[in-house]
Amino acid sequence: MITACENELHGCATTGIDRVAADLSLPGLDLKSDTVLVHDSKGELAGWTWVKGRRATVHVHPGSRGHGLGSSLLNWAEARARQLGSDRTAQTVSDSDHAAIALLRSSGYSRLVTEWLLEIAMPVEPEVPEPPAGITVRAFRPGDEQAAYQLTEDAFDEWQQRRKTYAEWARHTVERATFDPAASPVAFADDQMVGAVLSLDVPGNDEGYVERVAVRHDHRNRGIARMLLREAFRTFYRQGKQTCTLWTHSDTGALSLYKRIGMTVQRSSTVYSKPLTTR
Repeated sequence: MITACENELHGCATTGIDRVAADLSLPGLDLKSDTVLVHDSKGELAGWTWVKGRRATVHVHPGSRGHGLGSSLLNWAEARARQLGSDRTAQTVSDSDHAAIALLRSSGYSRLVTEWLLEIAMPVEPEVPEPPAGITVRAFRPGDEQAAYQLTEDAFDEWQQRRKTYAEWARHTVERATFDPAASPVAFADDQMVGAVLSLDVPGNDEGYVERVAVRHDHRNRGIARMLLREAFRTFYRQGKQTCTLWTHSDTGALSLYKRIGMTVQRSSTVYSKPLTTR
């Protein structure tokens, strides 16, 4: 169903089954209580929603729209978020999905932040600059998980609303079946991890995908992020990938960095948020 929605909006699907599995196996998410699936008269999945804390996702199959199913699922998601004690709910919607945007706006949601999907073409093998003085680089290894978690969450603390637990972070990164250690370079100053790019290799997809980029605050503006990204791009190229993509968030301030290394915006999404009142 998600694939059908993305194909209608963008002409291709980008959400892999491992991402869905990661979302639905988040610690604290109870499938019986926190999800709803709706089937049509033929038994096909027509819509679904899941809620965890402030986060919610609602999808309606293109063939089942126009019957109020989206509104019903949205109302259920808000009610469930209240039951879970949330004072606010938010969900991400493609800027191409005008019907969903209209529904959210009419339901009291407002724009919170923007996300961009960026892409870089790799017709030839990318060149990788030398590491800055005092920095060493290698591929991700078993045992790097906790250091990478600490590094990325410390970096994201500057803009994210809530720090993830290790279990939640790992389900979306190093524990995913598609996590690609070879395309996930990490940088060290002495024995301290100061930079990391965590990447995925989705089967059947001719694109590489970067899931996380982080550099420790006291080592920024030294070219570490650019170097690590180029290293990941080169690895993907050697694996036969011709392009690489990543999502970035307006609160990170990283869009200009990605553009400087040759990435271009392919499309955008917006996070819409709504305060919840007690009923």
